[in-house]
Amino acid sequence: MADLKKLYDDVIMDHIKNARNYGELPEATAQADGVNALCGDNLTVYVKVEDDVVRSAGFKCECCGISMASASIMTELVAGKTIDEARHVAADLLESFSEEHPEHDAHYGRAAVLGIVREFPSRRNCASLAWVALNAALD
Repeated sequence: MADLKKLYDDVIMDHIKNARNYGELPEATAQADGVNALCGDNLTVYVKVEDDVVRSAGFKCECCGISMASASIMTELVAGKTIDEARHVAADLLESFSEEHPEHDAHYGRAAVLGIVREFPSRRNCASLAWVALNAALD
């Protein structure tokens, strides 16, 4: 557990300090807002979709570190994926936030560390926020 905690700390802190794809996408073809009233998080996800492929994703937020790290990881994982593939990734990770799925951990590597929020039920909404907003943007 100590190794997982260390990885969690390292990965989450890296995505908080060096958030990937933070900011509006001027060329976005869709966007969606998400709010976590429990934590006070406000987040907007931007996607540029061309030919059924998520060419790029970005986000802006006034949010906690877990929401920010999850959104940062999300933008990296979905770029270059088809809409169906991006939805599949979102479904897998959303499921991992509530239930242990070793196959997801193996498949998503360092991003699967977000699954540790299973141990902190009050933080699940924080980790889920960007993924729920992504699904809304892809609708």
